[in-house]
Amino acid sequence: MHFNDIQRVPGDPILGLIDAYAADPNPNKFDLGVGVYKDALGLTPILRSVKLAEQRLLDTQTTKTYIGGHGEPRFGALISELVLGKDSPLLESKRVGATQTPGGTGALRLCADFIADCLPGRGIWLSDPTWPIHETIFAKAGLMVSHYPYVGSDNRLNVEGMLATLNQVPRGDVVLLHACCHNPTGFDLSHDDWRQVLDIVRSRDLLPLIDFAYQGFGDSLEQDAWAVRLFAEALPELLITSSCSKNFGLYRERTGALLVCASTADKLLDVRSQLSSIARNLWSNPPDHGAAIVAEILGDPELKSLWADEVEEMRGRIAQLRAGLVEALTPLGLGERFAHIGVQRGMFSYTGLNDDQVARLRHEHSVYLVSAGRANIAGIDASRLDLLAQAIAAVC
Repeated sequence: MHFNDIQRVPGDPILGLIDAYAADPNPNKFDLGVGVYKDALGLTPILRSVKLAEQRLLDTQTTKTYIGGHGEPRFGALISELVLGKDSPLLESKRVGATQTPGGTGALRLCADFIADCLPGRGIWLSDPTWPIHETIFAKAGLMVSHYPYVGSDNRLNVEGMLATLNQVPRGDVVLLHACCHNPTGFDLSHDDWRQVLDIVRSRDLLPLIDFAYQGFGDSLEQDAWAVRLFAEALPELLITSSCSKNFGLYRERTGALLVCASTADKLLDVRSQLSSIARNLWSNPPDHGAAIVAEILGDPELKSLWADEVEEMRGRIAQLRAGLVEALTPLGLGERFAHIGVQRGMFSYTGLNDDQVARLRHEHSVYLVSAGRANIAGIDASRLDLLAQAIAAVC
């Protein structure tokens, strides 16, 4: 038999929480594991702007033919403007190009294969900790994966350790940076920190890869792009992965892009030819529907304004939940211990809870977190903050 020697492997630990949560009969359970935004009703809604854009597409779309290896050009142009700013000199000089991908994860895989194929011998450096998929995507592509310190065992941002390690990275290696709303920790670099990272990247001739999955969920759509635009204007070459899963709510539509900033327009064409060839062997053509929605929204001033308001509404709700959880923990004597939750950014928080405490929360209180203590703040029910705080207090 051909399959006799194939062994079963463990399922994804985060996705596995979906089944465990669904099977839990406790009516007061909390799903703080899987990284999706939820509204006050506990639902992951379809944005109003998305619904309107979809109706337009339904009424006007005339074909379902292939859209090409780089995806729909209008989507690529508009997502580049969103990331870099419509007045970016890179757009005018034609030094940036977007390749549409199946989600931000697809953009990372395309980037990994591009580095392996076209920049042989380059290692990649990831923050410790980072999104677990970062580890496997680049390792599967055959890259040497190393790490720089980011958040230590004391659950504090370790900028000094990060800078010291980056100063030792071999010249030419790739360094992956989170633009904002760091996953899984929620701790972000300050502007001064970013400038110091840029100085090291430039002095050591490193190639930055900036993962930009949460634009608009930190401080605002524009402010969250600050570091990306700083690097794009200061460096001749840059890789950026962009995701529309969170800020457009297009999780299942798998909509993302790999943006490449090159030293010249001509060199960009060389790089894009390689990306098209690699993509052909990965997914041939990217899916269209999500990208068409994004292009419809970003290309229409009224829809774009509505969408920006919806993003701000989601961002504001997450910020309120952070503050509310710290407030609920304070009467229990834990306000200072968990004060960092209020200053972190985005959907996720490195709570500082250990594996044993996370296990107790799940088994004794039906609170589902990732084992490392990462909580999806956007999954909290605001009406039950006190109940969640009591559960956390019971295991601390």
